Amino acid sequence: MGTSGLRVSSLALGTMTWGRETEAETAGMMLRDFLDAGGTTLDTAVSYGEGRSEAIIGELLGDVVPRSDVVLISKAGISHRNGLRMVDTSRRAMLAGLDASLARLGTDHLDLWLAHIWDGNVPLEETLGALEFAVSSGRVRYAGVSNYNGWQLARAATLCEAPLVANQVEYSLLQRGVEREVIPAAEHVGAGLLCWAPLGRGALTGKYRGGVPGDSRAASETMASYVEKYLDGRPARITDALVTAARGLGRAPLDVALSWLLDHQSVSAAVVGPRTQDQLKDTLNSELTPLPDQIAGVLREISRLG
Repeated sequence: MGTSGLRVSSLALGTMTWGRETEAETAGMMLRDFLDAGGTTLDTAVSYGEGRSEAIIGELLGDVVPRSDVVLISKAGISHRNGLRMVDTSRRAMLAGLDASLARLGTDHLDLWLAHIWDGNVPLEETLGALEFAVSSGRVRYAGVSNYNGWQLARAATLCEAPLVANQVEYSLLQRGVEREVIPAAEHVGAGLLCWAPLGRGALTGKYRGGVPGDSRAASETMASYVEKYLDGRPARITDALVTAARGLGRAPLDVALSWLLDHQSVSAAVVGPRTQDQLKDTLNSELTPLPDQIAGVLREISRLG
């Protein structure tokens, strides 16, 4: 992870849907499949399923896999209650979130703990103080941030006494905005990138090219807005080019999309968030090997930043 000594698997298993769209029994099978394939890194947050994601993981640790075999990541600073999203990265909220996470997860420490979002209503020094205290008290091995832009990451790394080893951000062929400032900042301070939505919120699998499948997120009233901006116009043209490249290589589009992303030096892991066991198997069957230079170049050009 960046220049730190923390080792993570190139794919991290994201659990945002656990306890909502993914039931506990399915989550257990997915975790076993992921670990059997060599994965180690599990990503969750206080806000996922209003704590249900962490609770499911807590039930699985020890029974399905020893705690020591998992690199466990969680985040605090965002909470959801009664459908309302609240942001609070104050020392009180952050440390209360950490205590709740550890209790639900049934562990005495996290391998990596992230401030989930920048909070303009709280002094940065206060948020960083919570991260520093968590590390110094032994409840967190490494600290980082999430969804910080370039100057925010650089400022936080300058002020924080504990090294910030990660920034979790959206990054894919359909969302390359982090290349402007976030990646240069991360490289300068030694932080690795944890990339969420590496498959363009599902669009880069190619499943939306013929319409919206009835069981997809884009067909859901609550999640449609999460996906829809990647389904037409320029994103659709990028997806078409990806599918064409994948067909020529004899590989799945998701494999090509993930391989393109993981070939970037700044990327430590791609956080994949399958809702079903079949979706996870499709991901685990990927080669995840570097693309031919010509193919990688074409994909870079067609998706390049304006």
